[in-house]
Order: sequence, then C-alpha cells, then structure tokens
Amino acid sequence: MKLTTKELIIFSMLGTIMYVSKIIMELAPNIHLLAVLTITFTVVYRKKALYPIYIFVFLQGLFSGFSLWWIPNLYTWLVLWCVTMLLPPKLQMKHQAIIYMILASLHGFLYGVLYAPAQMILFNYNFTQIIAWIIAGLPFDIIHGISNFFCGLLIVPLINTLKKLS
Repeated sequence: MKLTTKELIIFSMLGTIMYVSKIIMELAPNIHLLAVLTITFTVVYRKKALYPIYIFVFLQGLFSGFSLWWIPNLYTWLVLWCVTMLLPPKLQMKHQAIIYMILASLHGFLYGVLYAPAQMILFNYNFTQIIAWIIAGLPFDIIHGISNFFCGLLIVPLINTLKKLS
C-alpha cells in the first residue's frame, strides 16, 4: 500500500479530523463521529483507510497518554474497518444509508464487548468479572449505539463528498 504525497497529506488530515471531532464531542459522553468517519473512510479508501484510522489512534495516545485504556483502541476500530470491508463495495443506493447506520450502531452497542478482551488480559478478569464489567457499561453502550445510529445519517453524504473531492 504505497502512498503518494497527496495521500499522505489527505490521510494525515483525515486522521486529525477524527481526533479533533472526538475532542469537540467529549462534552457529550459516548456521542462522537468516529464510527461514521471509520466507515466513510473505509468505503472510500478501502485498505488505505487504515492510515487515517491509526493516525487517529496514535494522536489519541500521544495527547491523552499511552496508558492501558489506549490498548483496546488498537483493535476496536480495526474490527469496524474489517466488517465494513466485508460489505460489498457497491451497495445499492437505497440500502447504503440503513446498512451503514446499523453497522455504526452495532459497533456502539458492542463497544464494551469489544473492549472486554483487553480488560480480561490486562486486569486478569475472570469470565464472571468480565460479564459484570460489560453489564456495568451497558448504559454507556446504549447511548453509544443510539447516537451512532443517528450520526450514521452523515455517512452517505460524507462518502459522496469524499468521492467527489478525490
């Protein structure tokens, strides 16, 4: 996946946009555009979407600290990227919006479950503890899933805009 200078600049800007959008949206817990942007970048740039995604992950660690909380970010966004890559690249227009909205929503609802393996390994949680940890986080995951669904309305317009700009 060799990058041109133009792509390097674009992906750096897109990763930075992901980070800045997260910071701006921190006023509303678990409401952000990260799933929207991850899906959008994956649909438009396919494999190369990993560049802005991991620029975001790096910036998050750089400015917020490379601590234990950061480790799950190395794979939680990768899961969303992988599932998006499994979707047909050219979905019918009438199905695009709802499929992308549902995908973003599912990622939000399952974020605690996706985060759980790191908790298990890093803190030596047993199965019962990890289930309790997931249940304790359900209210946050519900907010996350619902907000991702509605923020997902932006995915198709963003895809169309990025394709036109490219």
